[in-house]
Amino acid sequence: MIRTLLIDDEPLASDLVEEYLQKYPQFTVIGRCLNGFEGFKAINEQQPDLIFLDVQMPKINGFELLEMLESPPAVIFTTAFDAFALKAFEANALDYLLKPFSEDRFARALEKFLSRREKGEKQELDAPTAIPELRNQNRIVVKDGGKIRLIPTAEIIRLEADGDYVKIISTQGNFMQKRTLHHFESSLPDSVFARIHRTHLVNVSQIIRIDPYGKNNHLAQLRDGSAVPISRNGYQLLKQVLNL
Repeated sequence: MIRTLLIDDEPLASDLVEEYLQKYPQFTVIGRCLNGFEGFKAINEQQPDLIFLDVQMPKINGFELLEMLESPPAVIFTTAFDAFALKAFEANALDYLLKPFSEDRFARALEKFLSRREKGEKQELDAPTAIPELRNQNRIVVKDGGKIRLIPTAEIIRLEADGDYVKIISTQGNFMQKRTLHHFESSLPDSVFARIHRTHLVNVSQIIRIDPYGKNNHLAQLRDGSAVPISRNGYQLLKQVLNL
């Protein structure tokens, strides 16, 4: 039995998926979720084999949900985004269904899933960072134990690369996320955050002063009392951002 979870804030869309699935007795719908928070909890608790996932949802979107999962199940997106936008994230899912989708199109998506499952191929999810329209630049979504926490960018002090992880230092506390610093540099507003060093991305509003440090080097003194090294390129970027 293929355990299937539906995550969509439009009940009619989930109704349609469930109706189409009735012709496939090997699939069983183990639950329906109306937002990303419910989806995150259900995936962790029920461990589905396949999820049908909407992109635009309240609270957190489909991509933010996937970022929180250590071992995401196979994903078929159900979305109202146009075909041009879909090309940008097609690699992030097994397949996608553009609403409103026909039963024939639905069948092709299931055939692709079943074919890969039969061959034992595991879906590889790329980091969903290529779509500017889907970036919520006013927050970062992090996993805090078994919960999801939304951190507004105004509460983020800095981000620091730490091996395969990034440490997010905020007024809500510190959090680790298995991402690259480049991921956050690309998704956060460059008018607020500056990559002042190879391993540091800083909220420029948190800088209280810049001190010289050795020959041609500088340190950024932050409001939380920490000091962050500034590379030569980072110093030039800061001068541009701060209009120095």
